[in-house]
Amino acid sequence: MKTGRLETIVGIFILIGILCVGYLTVKLGKIDLFGSDNYYLSAHFQSVSGLKKGARVEIAGVPVGAVDEISLDREKQVALVRFKIKKNIILTDDVIASVKTSGLIGDKYIMFSPGGSDMLLENGDVIEETESVLDIEALISKFAFGGV
Repeated sequence: MKTGRLETIVGIFILIGILCVGYLTVKLGKIDLFGSDNYYLSAHFQSVSGLKKGARVEIAGVPVGAVDEISLDREKQVALVRFKIKKNIILTDDVIASVKTSGLIGDKYIMFSPGGSDMLLENGDVIEETESVLDIEALISKFAFGGV
């Protein structure tokens, strides 16, 4: 009788342990099982050199999302960047997306400069106004070889 009760208690603890590991896997892996609290926008850039998937997206220095995907638009021959933005962030259709650098040679990130329009962006919309990354190497080479 006592071994049956002990086996039941051990089984319950193992089940609780498996549930905890599953919960931590979902939370730490940032997997959205029960719906997402984000929406997605995209933008075309001439160059996104150094920008990586997962890079932060900011408005006024406050993180509001992340870079979800970077690909090449084969038709336009430009970079296509998809952003994952928190649902509580409202952006208008005249927002400007710029590729910025943290520090002198730091990581690249996206900075949104809000506009004043009344038209709101929705899931899947494309940001029209963009500023590509500043190519410091090209500027230095122009300066060094007299192109400036």
